[in-house]
Amino acid sequence: MAGPAPAVAAARTAVRTALADLPAGSLVLVACSGGADSLALAAATAFVAPRAGLRAGAVVVDHRLQGGSDGVAREAADACRGLGLAPVQVLGVDVGGSGGPEAAARTARYAALDDAAATSGAAAVLLGHTLDDQAETVLLGLGRGSGGRSLAGMAPAAGRWRRPLLGLRRRDTEAVCTALGLPWAQDPTNSPDGPWRRADGGPLRRSAVRHHVLPALEEALGPGVPEALARTARRLREDEDYLATAAAELGTRAGLAPSAGEGGGTRTDGPGEVSLDVVVLEGAHPALRGRVLHRAATAAGCPPGALTATHVAALEALVTDYRGQGPLSLPGAVTAGRRCGRLTFGRRGQRGAGE
Repeated sequence: MAGPAPAVAAARTAVRTALADLPAGSLVLVACSGGADSLALAAATAFVAPRAGLRAGAVVVDHRLQGGSDGVAREAADACRGLGLAPVQVLGVDVGGSGGPEAAARTARYAALDDAAATSGAAAVLLGHTLDDQAETVLLGLGRGSGGRSLAGMAPAAGRWRRPLLGLRRRDTEAVCTALGLPWAQDPTNSPDGPWRRADGGPLRRSAVRHHVLPALEEALGPGVPEALARTARRLREDEDYLATAAAELGTRAGLAPSAGEGGGTRTDGPGEVSLDVVVLEGAHPALRGRVLHRAATAAGCPPGALTATHVAALEALVTDYRGQGPLSLPGAVTAGRRCGRLTFGRRGQRGAGE
């Protein structure tokens, strides 16, 4: 008897590896849009999960940004049920306008998936990002002048989020769907001529990278550019994981709790205030010091996405080039100032918050 098509076997192997650490009886949810990537993931999960003693369901998020989106969501849900996934939920979300259409939709989608996982007690949520998505993420980070963590791309696993298909190309997921007879939806927002536009009227950045930048790079450099970018992301992630560990140790010595910037921090003299030992920071490597300063600022209330390299450089100056300059104003109504050998972060107007 012939085995599965190579792409189908590869997808199943990837899912099996991603779920190997989950205890028997755990529930996993597939985030399914009805596109080829998430449908291939749904099919592979439906095959692998019961054989691994796991339960598998799906969540379809309807962003309600286009006419007929409810019908696409219903078809995706029906496809998941047809594969044997249960429970299958369709969740409608309201997409705000903050950060542009891509970012706003992503925020609403992840919030809905997170709520669904928490409500159902799911051990993991599986996302259908592929190697092509990873390559695009790296290029987008390069275009923004981002640091190593952003250039490291998407993590294969982070908390309950898992991305089993990061080693597969988009053409592989389409081959899975074709082999299994699964028709997939085409998202018009992925087209450079799609309905969503940037503020300047141009195509959405990821769409532009997908349809213009990556093809141009492969034409100039030859085939294999997406794979090379994904390898770069993987190596950078290994470096970043090591640096994050070293920065956490430095932060602890400077007075920052290990969880600071990730939902908690060392707080003194009032809620939201963080205080660091300048002497400890002065002697540290800039690569570690910058990470500690970033985490301290976010622990004090700065939105991580709003904290730029310029802000971190100004914080560095308070440590290594202090000449009596006054407190800094940071995003999120946070201030940072140096006094008595301490670098203190707090809410603007808060007593002792560097003011």
